[in-house]
Amino acid sequence: MPLVPTAELVRAAHADGRGIGAFNVITLEHAEAVVAGAEAAGLPAVCQISENAVRFHGGSLAPIARATAAVAESAAVPVGLHLDHVTDEDLLRRAADCGFGSVMYDASALPHARNVAATRAAADWAHDRGLWLEAELGEIGGKDGVHAPGARTDPAEAAAFVAATGIDALAVAVGSSHAMTTRTARLDHDLIGRLRGAATVPLVLHGSTGVPDDELRRAVAGGMVKINIGTALNIAFTGAVRDFLAADSVTVDPRRYLSSARTRMASAVESALRVLG
Repeated sequence: MPLVPTAELVRAAHADGRGIGAFNVITLEHAEAVVAGAEAAGLPAVCQISENAVRFHGGSLAPIARATAAVAESAAVPVGLHLDHVTDEDLLRRAADCGFGSVMYDASALPHARNVAATRAAADWAHDRGLWLEAELGEIGGKDGVHAPGARTDPAEAAAFVAATGIDALAVAVGSSHAMTTRTARLDHDLIGRLRGAATVPLVLHGSTGVPDDELRRAVAGGMVKINIGTALNIAFTGAVRDFLAADSVTVDPRRYLSSARTRMASAVESALRVLG
């Protein structure tokens, strides 16, 4: 089926009281795994490509974006395409020509006033082109500098930021951390409730790989809608490749172990979507 705008997927999930899983795509196998996992779960999903992934592909957005879009369009369930954690203005402006329905524009490393101004400009640009824009005020743990561990989003600041920028969704800091490889994060559910009441847009949880299933279910019930998952797919991918090569030291055809990696990532996607749905 055709690509479904992220706005529609998030709106439907919010109305149904469930989460929508947004999975980071690095290689074609990631995209194929997201679609296979979503089809197995019978639930919609979002394929998202980060600025870091674009950098991995030599700075070229179109090849990985169009390949991912083609895979998504083959899905038997609704799938959207999202450009994630964009800090580069040129990359932001390339999104409109590559099939994306949404962008996460990240100016959170800037001083507050400049973050507001840059995000307002990005939202205006995106809306003029029919794109849905996610942004970030609070700090998400697990990265250097602005992404300090233990950071939390203030509800009053969140409400003011949404009003000043006109964004469509807000990524908030409530206890998760990017790039966690253990599922030990504990979320601030009281804060999630207060943010839900303060913000007038859907809330986004970044760094969800490190959050246990019961915490994710509770977060969705409390108001989180778009749930970003990336590292879990890479753990599955790398683990499958390691297992295959440890058991088979003579294979040289990468299709053999990439097939195993894709299958294991698809299982991770299916499992996550069943938790969120």
